[in-house]
Amino acid sequence: MLSPQERELLASIASQADQVGEVDKEETRTAVKAILRELTEIAPGRSVELRIPPFAATQIIEGRTHRRGTPAAVVELNAMSLCQLAIGQSTWSELVNQGVILASGERSDLSFLFPLPI
Repeated sequence: MLSPQERELLASIASQADQVGEVDKEETRTAVKAILRELTEIAPGRSVELRIPPFAATQIIEGRTHRRGTPAAVVELNAMSLCQLAIGQSTWSELVNQGVILASGERSDLSFLFPLPI
């Protein structure tokens, strides 16, 4: 479960989406890793690869295990949008409709994972 400090960090990163300027890369990396850690606990598995370039990627969701090459299901989005999803500031469908989330393949709809539990 995310700590109060991690939740505060996610909110801070999510709020920077509309601001012009540099976001702190180390804080963003820390936020992304915290979210991915939670997602691997909530939805363990290796059938969907979740990519948050340039910070991290992980495999989640039970099903057919991916081992080499391009996985059968890939989801990619930016760190700020991931933080917005995690805290409930944005929804999966909003971000898909805006073209922020690129999702392909079986089981690539991760809407049921967001927002993360408190």
